[in-house]
Amino acid sequence: MGWLFLYAGLTKLANPNWSAAGYLGNAKTFVGFYNWFLQPEILSSTNFINEWGLTLLGVSLITGALVRYSGYLGALLMLLYYFPILTFPYIAPHSFLVDEHIIFSLVLFLFAALKAGRRMGLDGWCAGLPICSKFPKVREILG
Repeated sequence: MGWLFLYAGLTKLANPNWSAAGYLGNAKTFVGFYNWFLQPEILSSTNFINEWGLTLLGVSLITGALVRYSGYLGALLMLLYYFPILTFPYIAPHSFLVDEHIIFSLVLFLFAALKAGRRMGLDGWCAGLPICSKFPKVREILG
């Protein structure tokens, strides 16, 4: 999952002409909401959040660092990707309500809920450091 998101973010960062405008402009559900993101003063922030959000989500999942936060935020991002392409109840000609965005969202939510970074990542390694026993807030941040 991490490589998938890292690749998606890096390809957007590497393409200076990439913009979320095409995706948002073709929204079929919540058109007003997604058109709000198309406003010229907001679109650059939307692009920035997409590019760096995907890239950092990938890095977080690969390293197991701050997975609790990135999992929840990534799940939200995937839901935001899901709704513009939804023509209720179909996503695509052969999909009924479920597509990859829903699956990714559920998996990311599961990673966050299970504190996957604590079990198999830098979150667990960092939680074992003496600084975490000295500063309990650090342990809270790591999950």
